[in-house]
Amino acid sequence: MSSLALAVRDSSTMLRRNLLHVRRYPSLTLNLLLTPVVLLLLFVYIFGDVMSAGIGGGGADRSDYIAYLVPGLLLMTIGGTTIGTAVSVSMDMTEGIIARFRTMAIHRPSVLIGHVVGSVLQCVMSVILVGAVAVAIGFRSTDATVLEWLAAFGLLVLFALALTWIAVGMGLVSPNPEAASNNAMPLIFLPFISSAFVPVDAMPGWFQPIAEYQPFTPAIETLRGLLLGTEIGHNGWLALAWSLALTALGYFWSKASFNRDPK
Repeated sequence: MSSLALAVRDSSTMLRRNLLHVRRYPSLTLNLLLTPVVLLLLFVYIFGDVMSAGIGGGGADRSDYIAYLVPGLLLMTIGGTTIGTAVSVSMDMTEGIIARFRTMAIHRPSVLIGHVVGSVLQCVMSVILVGAVAVAIGFRSTDATVLEWLAAFGLLVLFALALTWIAVGMGLVSPNPEAASNNAMPLIFLPFISSAFVPVDAMPGWFQPIAEYQPFTPAIETLRGLLLGTEIGHNGWLALAWSLALTALGYFWSKASFNRDPK
């Protein structure tokens, strides 16, 4: 077999291994997935009328806030799902299976590729589930064209790939799964200080740069523009730049950490 065929075969094997882990131990994924669903229901049914009145500047209408909230929660779902990836990678590194893989005649990067592809697939499934809940409680995107839907899906996949590589790097450098979970918490915490829940303009002046100059805000505004027809402006290019930069950073960080000789 050629080197490429061996790499594809070994990566497929590692992908099946990671998907089996998800099926056998679904509690971690379910716990991370429940967070955006609970937040969606909480903000819509507890704060929805008040938040809609504040954002729209008019009467209370929960549907306005549902439309505003969902794009941010879809990206928060991706961040939460990738925390499970960091924990899974750390478990592999600390339980000895990686040491065994190092002694086998396999394509070494296939171990990381299996984690990354598996995590991106989990992110896509999680986003679909959260999106289905959002549609069930009233979210609608009637003005988006087929091209805009495809662009929105591509953005979600690219952002999932970027955060997954960062999560893999965090898992590789963490001494244990608990530390990996803690180290990856910014991936689900950053959306809280972005435009996911309220517009950046509504935040205190000193806080606005923190919310604006981070990866989630331009991605959220781009997704919001694609699905709801709002102004995207320069956010599209910023979201693309952030995604590519984080993907490259996470890839090279993960590669260097994985190839480092164990102590």
